[in-house]
Amino acid sequence: MRIRTKPWAKKELEECNFYINNPETNKGKWNEYFKNGNPIHMELGCGKGSFIAELATQNLNINYIAVDMIEAMLGLAKRNIESKYNEKNIDEIKNIALVRQNIERIDMMLDKSDIIDRIYINFCNPWPRGKHNKRRLTHTRQLEKYKVFLREGAEIHFKTDDDTLFESSIKYFENSGFEILELTYDLHSENIEDNIETEHEKMFSEQGIKIKRLVAKI
Repeated sequence: MRIRTKPWAKKELEECNFYINNPETNKGKWNEYFKNGNPIHMELGCGKGSFIAELATQNLNINYIAVDMIEAMLGLAKRNIESKYNEKNIDEIKNIALVRQNIERIDMMLDKSDIIDRIYINFCNPWPRGKHNKRRLTHTRQLEKYKVFLREGAEIHFKTDDDTLFESSIKYFENSGFEILELTYDLHSENIEDNIETEHEKMFSEQGIKIKRLVAKI
């Protein structure tokens, strides 16, 4: 997603106690960062943060690492997270780490001692040109990186509007040894009660585009 520069974002993020600009310093130490032994889930490409804000306020006993690489986007996510916690009268944001990191280099901030129980990938860039396919967040190359820090039995939850990306991703997961537990080509027709709608999901649905979703287990 292209987004205009937010002049205020840098200062607000620097002053934010749940924002991390250099996540490499926490490699191997994420449980220490959260100061508890709760499960850790991740969203790769958190965008404006509405998904992770809703998810984290519903599950205060789970720690969340929300990753993006665009400062302006992270600034919006920070504001949306704070707004959601205020809305639900939660005094302190303890279970989210908002992280600036290139996801292609996710292995720079996590290793096998950082045990992750779940990854969410929502409406990532489909990189349709063949020479760019390896940059997809669901590509086999990326999945192999995730497997280093995913707990055995951990899940990846993936949603997209893009048919080609979805079909390719099914093969990527299978080729990387994941078991596909759930698969749908029309998520909203199934009325899944715990589905949290993202900004992109709402936009695409209003355009009549069907939302594809899968859940894969390692």
